Parts: sequence; structure tokens; C-alpha cells
Amino acid sequence: MSARAGSSKGMLLVATPPLDDPNFDRTVVYMLEHTPEGAVGVVLNRPLGFGLPESIERWEDYLTPPAELFSGGPVELDALVALAVLDGADDEMWSPVVGNLGSVDLAQDPVLVADKVDKLRVFRGYSGWGPFQLDDEVAEGAWMVLPAAEEDPFCNEPDELWRTVIRRQGGRIAWVADAPDDLSAN
Repeated sequence: MSARAGSSKGMLLVATPPLDDPNFDRTVVYMLEHTPEGAVGVVLNRPLGFGLPESIERWEDYLTPPAELFSGGPVELDALVALAVLDGADDEMWSPVVGNLGSVDLAQDPVLVADKVDKLRVFRGYSGWGPFQLDDEVAEGAWMVLPAAEEDPFCNEPDELWRTVIRRQGGRIAWVADAPDDLSAN
């Protein structure tokens, strides 16, 4: 077990190619929590191509384009996680993550949660790691831990997010953005 490298809460985990786990190949994960007990995040660049489940469709009008459900990761696929930027949020229905970004209680009526929903994205499932598991994966080179831009959790071109995040790093890291999907084709 490795020594704790520090919390990645509010940061992006960007999969390095090729990541052997197909659940995370070329993913960008926004980290919601990272403590010695484990880590939790949601994959930002896996839209599922369909709308919200009927139980929460009252939130559909508030979704940030593309207005569809996203795959947050392979854990608890029945769980729905919502990231939002809200004005006038009710503290009992809102859990801040970093700055003005937080998670919102989808069981509530949107008009009761906040004065205004500025941005909203809903994820089916999440990505989770046990104690020090993520630290070990980062140390092994499976992930780059990079700063998140304010627009990343709500980008309107999620299929390009992996390359976009890597390119904006500049220098040698930016070269990775042009790596072919099949490295044997290089």
C-alpha cells in the first residue's frame, strides 16, 4: 500500500492510454471525494444517449446540453448522482463539493431546491475506489491528476473532453491527446 499522495477532490482524473479497464479507457473523472477511506467521482465524458428516468424527469428541463443521462461509472448503476451549479440553494438539499459546484437531491422538486438551477448534469452510477486504491493507481501511472476548469463537468462536447483537458496542459503532456485509439496503429 502506498503512502497517501493527497486529496484529489475537485480535480480531474484523466485516464492514460491505454488503460486496461474498459470502464475507464479515455475517461475524465471529476472527483467528488478523496479521503484515506476511499475516493468517489463521476465520469464526465460518457453520455448514454437517452433522457432521465421517469422518477426524476421533472429535472429534465434543467439539464445542461447535451440534455441526457451520463454514465458516472461502474459502481451502483441504480444510483443517480447530480452535479449542479445553483443560485440560492437550500442547504438541506445541496452538498457543496468545491466552490459553487455541488451535488443536489434529485428526490426533491427543483423549485424547492434553489432559486435557480444554472447548470445540471445527472449521472447513472459512480466511480469508486477503496482505501489507497486510487493513490496506488495514480502512482502506477494509470491516471493523470489535473486541475478542473469550471466548465468541465458541464461541457457541451463530452466526446472531446479527454483530448481537450490533455491539450490544455501544454508541453509534453499535450502530445498524449493525439495518441491513436489503437496504440498498435501508431
